[in-house]
Amino acid sequence: MCGLIYLIVHKISIKALLFLAVVPLLPALGLFVTIYFYSPGQDLHFALVLFTRMYVYVTVGAGFTMTSNPLALALSLEQNWHLPSKFAYGSLAAFNMLPKIKTAIFTIRTAGLMRGIVLSWWSPQLYFKAILVALNWSENLAQAMISHGFVEDQPRTFYHQIKITMSDYSWLIGILLVIQLPIWLLP
Repeated sequence: MCGLIYLIVHKISIKALLFLAVVPLLPALGLFVTIYFYSPGQDLHFALVLFTRMYVYVTVGAGFTMTSNPLALALSLEQNWHLPSKFAYGSLAAFNMLPKIKTAIFTIRTAGLMRGIVLSWWSPQLYFKAILVALNWSENLAQAMISHGFVEDQPRTFYHQIKITMSDYSWLIGILLVIQLPIWLLP
């Protein structure tokens, strides 16, 4: 609920909120049905907990990705949470490749239609070709990073430093208290 409120406060579009509600529905229902109908205990409470947990993960992830700049998020994860540079820049590269992958899939489908081959959105052949294109891009990206002097496990300097302020810590503690106090106080 807090993740949903956070997204609404940051003025996420209704279309994006509906997308976040519909996409995890199938995996959440799968968890619910598996636990409730096919587990030895058939525990309704536990099935509901897992169902809602899927939406918690989705809304928290959306809170990170939809309300912040991807570059600032990657830099913050690297500088403040000490994630490896390879992971931070790899996730940033993957995020920036999404529009290129969409264009590549459109190009692959168009090329197939020119040859009389219909590649629908569920066609494994379409996604196999898209994966091959993405692998080629990843190799080019790795070469570009090496040619620009990126060396892993070496100390790095940052042009733009992202600091965590006392206000950020205050928000974190406040949100945790709002979430945890009712849990501690309930019988």
